[in-house]
Amino acid sequence: MKYPEVLSFNDLLPHLAQFDAIIDVRSPSEYAEDHLPGAINCPVLDDEQRVRVGTIYKQVSSFEAKKIGAALIAKNIAQHIEERFLDKPREWKPLIYCWRGGNRSGAMALILAKIGWPVAQLEGGYKNFRNHVNEVLPQFAPRFQWRVICGTTGSGKSRLLTSLASQGAQVLDLEQLAAHRGSVLGDLPSQPQPSQKKFESSIWQTLRNFDSTLPVYVEAESKKVGKLRVPEAIMEEMRKSPCINLRLPTEQRVELLMDDYAHFIEDTDNLNRQLDFLHVLHGKEKIKDWKQLADKGQIGELVRELLEKHYDPAYLRSINRNFLQSENALLIDQTGISHEDFLQSTKVILQSDLALAKNTAGMGNPTSAASKT
Repeated sequence: MKYPEVLSFNDLLPHLAQFDAIIDVRSPSEYAEDHLPGAINCPVLDDEQRVRVGTIYKQVSSFEAKKIGAALIAKNIAQHIEERFLDKPREWKPLIYCWRGGNRSGAMALILAKIGWPVAQLEGGYKNFRNHVNEVLPQFAPRFQWRVICGTTGSGKSRLLTSLASQGAQVLDLEQLAAHRGSVLGDLPSQPQPSQKKFESSIWQTLRNFDSTLPVYVEAESKKVGKLRVPEAIMEEMRKSPCINLRLPTEQRVELLMDDYAHFIEDTDNLNRQLDFLHVLHGKEKIKDWKQLADKGQIGELVRELLEKHYDPAYLRSINRNFLQSENALLIDQTGISHEDFLQSTKVILQSDLALAKNTAGMGNPTSAASKT
């Protein structure tokens, strides 16, 4: 076979796991916005060099730009080979891609192929992959049996998802993928949210490895998690799917939130800045009262006030309006927030779904029957 081998993403997809490395040769900023799952960044032009070559291309000529670009690309590829690839055996099989045109990935693919490695190059580059994600995400959504974890703020929905995952259940943790807890106080310290494209790629990567005959557990979310939009097709399926209502006494909810939001306790100035976003809903006087509680260190009282006056009413209105099966939800009552408490709730949920699956199979459900063939 002649290398480098140029393949479309649809042809590559069933064989992605067979590559020893997926190499993104785009600039660091392009890579940071989004990339193929598991790809490493080996830029053949860094951000500054890419701008420089692009400027010469527009203002002088394509010929001059190609000369300068070729020199820079050759130097960078040589550096990557010396620093990262010299120890690779003859059988090492990399997949290489760039943005779209193939010039940058083609340069590295050609050199690595000349060395003797069985190199593959992604035709159409990252754009080919992005088109695939845009196309299949809406198709993924109706394939799965969604189970939506509901519950007022602080009831431990994220911890329950973690517990479910630890027991082998299929979990789509949107807040984890979005690096945000989904509320006005949801920003994570020192962890910016990914781009919208990266968020969607992470969802695609998670769902493509799931078994469509088994439930997928997900937390009830609004259309946005922080600044990121949940794909519309997934939201539509979630909102009409069976719900699980997790309930926890208020005292334990306050304790859990003070644990999860400890960074605000340590930085009340940041907490007060976030409270300012609630002015429109609660007025300046109420926000002033809440800030005073924060400044006095009365965080437990502040959390209780926020739950009773802001989070609970808003959450219940949203759940009743948007999640059609919330009234018929499986009720899970917890009295504590320990690992064992969430593990016990996990066992109840999994046993309930197992019983439901057996009952459905006994009624001759076509999907259940097909899953056995």
